[in-house]
Amino acid sequence: PALSGFKVVIPARYGSTRLPGKPLRVLAGKAMVVHVCDRAAASGAADVVVATDDERIVAEVRDAGFEALMTAADHTSGTDRIAEVAEARGWLDEAVVVNLQGDEPLMPPALVRRIAEDLALHPDASVATVATPFTDRRALFDPNQVKVVLNADGFADYFSRAPIPWHRDEFAGSGSILPAGTPFLRHVGLYAYRVGFLHRFVGWEPAPTERAESLEQLRALWHGERIHVSVTDDPPPVGVDTPEDVARIERALQDQSRG
Repeated sequence: PALSGFKVVIPARYGSTRLPGKPLRVLAGKAMVVHVCDRAAASGAADVVVATDDERIVAEVRDAGFEALMTAADHTSGTDRIAEVAEARGWLDEAVVVNLQGDEPLMPPALVRRIAEDLALHPDASVATVATPFTDRRALFDPNQVKVVLNADGFADYFSRAPIPWHRDEFAGSGSILPAGTPFLRHVGLYAYRVGFLHRFVGWEPAPTERAESLEQLRALWHGERIHVSVTDDPPPVGVDTPEDVARIERALQDQSRG
């Protein structure tokens, strides 16, 4: 099935433990959330909507010519916020929605479109996401970097903070290199969903695996939903989490505008 008129929703909370007011941080002369809106618009999305819990973010986004919607303050995740937008807009169950985080001002528009197209190409999937090969053993063992194991058709078997698959023989030693021939994949947190799946998802309790790993996508697998994963050797730059990230990303945005 061809892709027509996919949507992008950008969840953007004002409160952030490490960077309060993060979506409104000015980078290269523009609020971060507006940079993200620009990326979404450049992907060819039919609709771009910021889903937020703060009137200041609504005002900033609308001043820049984009749409913003106030959503409930008590949502536990961006997925819940996106489901509220889909409900409010009356989007059809088969519509494709990309979840683009509000702290990803360097996300390549082509990757946003690619993930929407990937979901459209896999009608038996409820979700599409992205992974990239690990090149560094230390990163593989870092619990902040999420791993994914795929089956032969490119669907996710499991996501974990642990290094998976566990290479029994190689990891028993104290080597420093990655064993050859084993696909070690880092999950990139960019998602496309079908709206019907979103409505199901928010009605489910968190799964035991999800609670243990603190990974929301495990709720989908727990309930038998299929997640298709496209693998890219060109992952997007890391988003903004710390004051150091702000400086780094500002330099990158200035370089791009000069380029």
